[in-house]
Amino acid sequence: MSLETVWLVLLGLLLAGYFVLGGYDYGAQMLHPLLGGRDGQAAGRTGGNAALDAIAPFFLGNEVWLVAFTGVLFGAFPHLEGSLLSGLYPLIVAILVGLVVGNAAVQLGGRARSARGRRRWNALIVFGGAVPAVCWGLVVGLLLHGVPRRADGSFHIGFGDVFSPFVLACGVTTALLFAAHGAAFVALRSAPGVASDARRLGTALLRAAGAAGALPLLLTLFGAGASMENRATSGTVVALFVAALAGAWWSLSHGHHRRAFAATCAATVLPVVLVGAGHYPYVLISSSGPGMTLQQAAADTASLKILIAFGVVLIPVILAYQTWSWWAFRGRTGRRHPSYF
Repeated sequence: MSLETVWLVLLGLLLAGYFVLGGYDYGAQMLHPLLGGRDGQAAGRTGGNAALDAIAPFFLGNEVWLVAFTGVLFGAFPHLEGSLLSGLYPLIVAILVGLVVGNAAVQLGGRARSARGRRRWNALIVFGGAVPAVCWGLVVGLLLHGVPRRADGSFHIGFGDVFSPFVLACGVTTALLFAAHGAAFVALRSAPGVASDARRLGTALLRAAGAAGALPLLLTLFGAGASMENRATSGTVVALFVAALAGAWWSLSHGHHRRAFAATCAATVLPVVLVGAGHYPYVLISSSGPGMTLQQAAADTASLKILIAFGVVLIPVILAYQTWSWWAFRGRTGRRHPSYF
């Protein structure tokens, strides 16, 4: 395995970790107004804190994976970053706006003293979860479909590229998937009454995600969807994605919360695997010419060797922190842990 491939795998690992951990944050935020007020969960302040209490001990800490992903992208793949982020600039800005607004609303919403104020904070909390979820789905859709490449080698993403049927369907599917992932996490972490509500929401959302995900697949089959370099590998990943959704739905329906959460974790990881493994050895596919290969995107070998020390230290530290936080705050909310927001 080449050094460039090692760094590509590391980049995918960090993005997949962010999708898993940040995904249930966004999902819980989107479902926040629909969950709460049972089993002693206070329905005051921001309108019921059950979903937020489930994610509270890990809130903001999960963004470390996004920061690490960005660092690896800038350091190990500067040509990819320079070509891609300029075209994705509006979506990146939207994601950051959603993160800032959502984080502020979650932490400041408890200060609302009126019903109108609580409704406004609730709307901002949902906005802060929905916008990043949809925009990340649009990014995945663009990467799968391919973006136009100019004569100078740069990639340009226009309005029509973002709002094509395939890309929009990917955005909707990802938002529904993250919402279902959040429901599975709330069901795993919350007291029985709230867990029951989350389970019902999760099963409905998984069915909706499966239905929405069928559209990108159909568009691809008819030549208007994804442009995959490795079709056999891509087909395997898509089959695993369908199996993960079905497994999560079955597990939630039968009250197996741990299995359901494990299955939704797998489902959120697989889009990242699909982009990386489906396009390899390309890291960026063009809809109007040759794409960008791994060797073209990566930094020189000397730089990658220097950055190895960064990766050797970074990943164990992140994993150790994540393991400690999950162990320290294990168990259901409302029993061992107080309300945080």
